[in-house]
Amino acid sequence: MRRALGAMGIVAALAGGAAPAMGQTFGSPTHFTEQGGATIYGGICAACHMPDGRGAEGAGRYPSLAHDTRLQAPGYPVALILRGQRDMPSFAFTLTDQQVADVVAYLQTHFGNAYADAPTAADVKRERPSP
Repeated sequence: MRRALGAMGIVAALAGGAAPAMGQTFGSPTHFTEQGGATIYGGICAACHMPDGRGAEGAGRYPSLAHDTRLQAPGYPVALILRGQRDMPSFAFTLTDQQVADVVAYLQTHFGNAYADAPTAADVKRERPSP
């Protein structure tokens, strides 16, 4: 029987069964294959931030991405995706530079956000932590 995995379930599955501690990365890198900001958001981010981007609270706090002025400058969401923060794990070794750029561009243009300063894959590469 198949069951849907939330973001932390995906993290646990990729990490070999145990979710990484907050702000930590996976032991062995496994890349997601999703392409395009909407697909990446739907397959990874929506489990915690909800399909409508409004976030949730319960087993953790998953902030709303709707009408979020912090998304205006792409450096902020790029850094969060690459490094993680609190309940959000790092995706530095599971998403490519282009995937990160695509999901940030998606966040900047959806959920009531209308920001035009999308990052490029080269921008993400400059921010990526060393393995």
